[in-house]
Amino acid sequence: MAAQREPLAGSRWHFSHGPIDIVIGAEGDAAAVHAAHEAAWQRFQPLLQELVDELPQLRRPIAGLCRLDGIVAQRMWSACLPYSKTYITPMAAVAGSVAQELIGCYQRPGVQRAWVNNGGDIALHLAPGASARVGLVSDLAAFDATALRQAAAGRLQTDGQFELRAEDGVRGVATSGWRGRSFSLGIADSVTLLAANAAMADAAATVVGNAVNVEWPGIERVPAKLLRDDTDLGAIPVTTAVPSLPPALAREALQRGAAKARELQARGLIVAALLVCQGQASFVPAPTLAPFLLEATTAP
Repeated sequence: MAAQREPLAGSRWHFSHGPIDIVIGAEGDAAAVHAAHEAAWQRFQPLLQELVDELPQLRRPIAGLCRLDGIVAQRMWSACLPYSKTYITPMAAVAGSVAQELIGCYQRPGVQRAWVNNGGDIALHLAPGASARVGLVSDLAAFDATALRQAAAGRLQTDGQFELRAEDGVRGVATSGWRGRSFSLGIADSVTLLAANAAMADAAATVVGNAVNVEWPGIERVPAKLLRDDTDLGAIPVTTAVPSLPPALAREALQRGAAKARELQARGLIVAALLVCQGQASFVPAPTLAPFLLEATTAP
């Protein structure tokens, strides 16, 4: 099936092609926004085939020198390289890398701000003085078909919000969790990462989401290849069910994830993080950012 696009209200577009499903919004001079949307559409159409052409290599763990040809594939590899001491493949950054590729079409005079939302992995363009408010749904299981319709109509009730200003340097937001589109080794309901770009945020969300973890008899894990024959995780067990945990155990899992997030922050890989597990939340803030607004119990 060929790539498809559909206009949405508010100068937004829906682009889709196979597994890629994107909503794009932009504001600014009408002519500049129109030109940017057209440029993004032209860039979007060949993207899936570019990735498919290198899929066998993209599913291999990061090791040695990058032998990928495509610019998006190379971006995926680079975003995952800092985590190569553990098992990770470039696919951990695919959604954010695609979003980041398209946001480049909006980085032009006349476009005040723009966002490319690739299934929750978001790339931002903010001209000087611009800002964006991002809503957070802490439990990915709650983001069902009804929530999608509410979001499309601008009526989605979020668990929290945060403001990103141009001067903050955040241009990527990514969320991961054990119920998300991709597999997770951890038990987080959600981890939201802010980073300098969307590819970095996507890779970091995978790593931090995996770190929010404990062992408990009721937690169910299954080798990834038994759930999806095209997975890049092979026989690695991934989380398929998490029961209600003792609060102290959920807090322990959050502490492990927060420790990993602080490590990434110290290495300059992320700007800030918010982790949620069974009604508890852990913040890894950045001094320059306003705090997240979330109705949840915080854990250290």
